[in-house]
Amino acid sequence: MKKTLITTTALATFAVASVLPLHAEEAGEKKTSAGAELAKTERVESGTYRGTAHKVDPTEEEIYFKTEDGKLIELYLKDDTKITKGDQEAEFKALEEGQKLEVRVEKDGDKLKPLQVTILE
Repeated sequence: MKKTLITTTALATFAVASVLPLHAEEAGEKKTSAGAELAKTERVESGTYRGTAHKVDPTEEEIYFKTEDGKLIELYLKDDTKITKGDQEAEFKALEEGQKLEVRVEKDGDKLKPLQVTILE
């Protein structure tokens, strides 16, 4: 009887230990797949691009911008990046996901320097 109890307890422990990593892997896959999309950013040439704010990160003052032709660009806004809405200057907090934007960037080696972000709507 004691032997069966130990076997049952060991089996239950094994079953729980086997299931927990599966859930952790599944959660990790979801997190990785969301991060993987943002990891697929592209470098573009200097110029002006129209598109949509795909993700806005106020803690990093960073935006992910999706161009009209589907390229995803990661931009870290600097103090000298000009942000406008209409004819007026705006602050970073005016940027929201889903907004139509026009961005002017300058390629500096393998980085993009955002010169101006215009909120179109």
